[in-house]
Amino acid sequence: MEGLLQNLRYSFRTWRDDRGLILTILLTMALGIGANTAIFTMVNGTLLAPLPYSQPDQLVNVWSEFQGQRSTVSAGDFDEWKRQSAKTFSDLNASGTDNFNVATGDRPEFLNGLEATTGYYAMLGSPLSLGRSFLPEEGQPGKEHVVILTNRLWRRLGADANVVGKTMQVNGDPYRVVGVMAAGTADRYSWELMVPLVFSPEQLSNHEARYWLVTGRLKSGATIGRAQADMGLVAAMEARANPRTNQGWGIRIEPFKNDFLPRERQWTLWLLLSAVGLMLLIACVNVANLLLAKGIARQREVAIRGALGAQPASIFAQFLTESVMLGVLSGLFGMAAGLAMLHGLIAVIPPEVLPAEADLRLNIPVLLVMLATATLAGVLVGGAPAWYASRIDAAAVLKKGGRTGMGVAHNWLRRCLVVSEFALALPLLAGAGLAVHSLWNLNHTDLGVRTDHILGCYLDSVPLEKNPSPANVNSYYRRILSSIEMVPGVSRACAMTYLPLDIFHAEMPFSVAGKEEYSNTSMRTNADFESVTPGCFQTFGIRILKGRGFTDRDNEYGSKVAMVNEVFANRFLRGVDPLRQQVIMDQMISGSPKNVPGVRWQIVGVFHTVKSRGSREENPEIDVPFWQVGWSVAGVGVRTAEDPAHMVKSITAAVNAVDPQAALALTRTMTQVHDQVLANDRLTAILFGSFAGVALLLAAVGIYGVMAFSVTQRSHEIALRMALGATRNRIVGLVVKEGLLLACAGLTFGLIGAFFTERAMQSILFSLAPVDLSTFAAVGLLLVMSALLASCLPAFKAASVEAMQTLRSE
Repeated sequence: MEGLLQNLRYSFRTWRDDRGLILTILLTMALGIGANTAIFTMVNGTLLAPLPYSQPDQLVNVWSEFQGQRSTVSAGDFDEWKRQSAKTFSDLNASGTDNFNVATGDRPEFLNGLEATTGYYAMLGSPLSLGRSFLPEEGQPGKEHVVILTNRLWRRLGADANVVGKTMQVNGDPYRVVGVMAAGTADRYSWELMVPLVFSPEQLSNHEARYWLVTGRLKSGATIGRAQADMGLVAAMEARANPRTNQGWGIRIEPFKNDFLPRERQWTLWLLLSAVGLMLLIACVNVANLLLAKGIARQREVAIRGALGAQPASIFAQFLTESVMLGVLSGLFGMAAGLAMLHGLIAVIPPEVLPAEADLRLNIPVLLVMLATATLAGVLVGGAPAWYASRIDAAAVLKKGGRTGMGVAHNWLRRCLVVSEFALALPLLAGAGLAVHSLWNLNHTDLGVRTDHILGCYLDSVPLEKNPSPANVNSYYRRILSSIEMVPGVSRACAMTYLPLDIFHAEMPFSVAGKEEYSNTSMRTNADFESVTPGCFQTFGIRILKGRGFTDRDNEYGSKVAMVNEVFANRFLRGVDPLRQQVIMDQMISGSPKNVPGVRWQIVGVFHTVKSRGSREENPEIDVPFWQVGWSVAGVGVRTAEDPAHMVKSITAAVNAVDPQAALALTRTMTQVHDQVLANDRLTAILFGSFAGVALLLAAVGIYGVMAFSVTQRSHEIALRMALGATRNRIVGLVVKEGLLLACAGLTFGLIGAFFTERAMQSILFSLAPVDLSTFAAVGLLLVMSALLASCLPAFKAASVEAMQTLRSE
């Protein structure tokens, strides 16, 4: 202990003379540790930490499954599962999101809400700050007009502590507030209120309309494997009882944790953690280089201590103590930097990129891991300087005035460290380059629609909720669109089920007449489904490739017609004329819980594929006339002559002139929608690019430090060369050549890491070659240019040496 205290006191005295160096070391390490703190907090909160629910390992999602693909669940299937699952599940609940027209002030608002069976919140163990959860009897028809508010909606409405028991208008009906969720997880969901999910007798007899998510809690001791086996028997029984809708369908059980987080996004988080780990390694190598240079400069001091009897072990301990202290201090500064970086990340992360359960806060486990990492980093960066100092030959150093070990041959360790910096930086730069190249491809892919001068929104109407008959729906939207098109600056308006490129979509099972006509709907293939008014293709600039588009004659009185996209035609109608084919689908009837099965739709046109699910996917799609299957909640697209963002008020006024109770939601320009589609890829590119930029800076600083120190050490040699006739250009070339050789050596080793980086990132990249030579060449050139610039300053300093003056001083 006495020796440790002595080493600490001596370290502080030494630091007073090297404040600039110590500050540089602390800043370098703080950058590496801060980035690791921020990203590890994201990884821990998303992938490692348990869910914020009671006994979260027992929570599972129960999906319908067909041909290996999971699907949501019909009300009829859920009802049967709940009755048959008591052996494995302690509870089973259904839920789904919906939009609600809510009177929250002077104007109605269009809010996203969650419908869930009454046991849902008790099953999760979600805490409430006010009131209670739903009662079992509130899951019965006529008693379901109760609502629970999220904490953020409650605060937005005034944070009334006496809100429980009061009523609010939801879809034109009075709903009694029975509870307010506690602040936290529920506030990070997209929905803002919760109402009981009550199935009608018609829905419970329907095994075909698969719209609902089913979540369950396993009994104590039950496993997913056992539950899967038990529910497999239930699925087989349902297939026998309902062959038309359930033949070929199974049940899949998956852990609730991160079940909605795409595997590619989880992999991206691990890749980001690897990237900041590389960045920390580069910082450690840089600091090791600085400490090694400092150790070489302290040769005379170490030699004197050795001559006075200090053992190599005590010298090693002294240098290692200094390094560990630097590591601990860097850890403290790094965690402060990490907190700032984390707040910045939270501010720029797009909504719903991470699950709502992800708790992105610094906590004790994260702090302990980062402090241990910082201490370990201190040991690693101090190992080489401490080893070097403990091996100094005291007699030789004192004999030659402290100049032993300063020749070129003794700098091999520092050069190896610089080579390793560049070798580590190249995979990071390659990852950033690949992410940027992928983002460029996504930005320039053909979406199938125009995004300029278009405003989109979703419309909900209380009158339509009360009377959703087809005639009323069509009359309502004809008046709405006519009113919008009368606004100055509006060239065209249309209505459709879901807007292009948006996160929402619908699927419909179908078969091609004469090819795959199945009596049981369970065997039909699914395609994306849209109902559109005649002006939609012109509004969004969707090209019609064959046949015709919809007209006003394709209405509720006309024959059933449909259009399909290129993907559909190429996949299902290859070798035949699409315009002579029919597709068989159910017809959705607005306001009815049942569809009309087996309706034939004549294909009248083929349109250019619209990538409605984002730039990465091309799905078969069937469009039908909106006037034949109009729905009470629909998207509205408006093409404008000027900036659509400036016309929101006038368009809203035109809607409210027809329906004062109408609520508009998700009002955005299509450019904003496209930006949101790319938000996750853009964030990935920014993060990789930022970390790679810091790594490149550290590598450049590393090579600058080595070359500057080398020039200082070799001043005598350089003076001799100049005295013997070497020109200044030759001296500059000599130094720059050495720096470039180090960079190229690092580049050679780094290419191996870059290759594996591309392999690891393959699942998150878009439209790149298996080996993206252009990106590798660009980042390699960038690395070499940084080495060239970092070597130039020491080179010019070497060329400015006054030969005679230097030789005289020697």
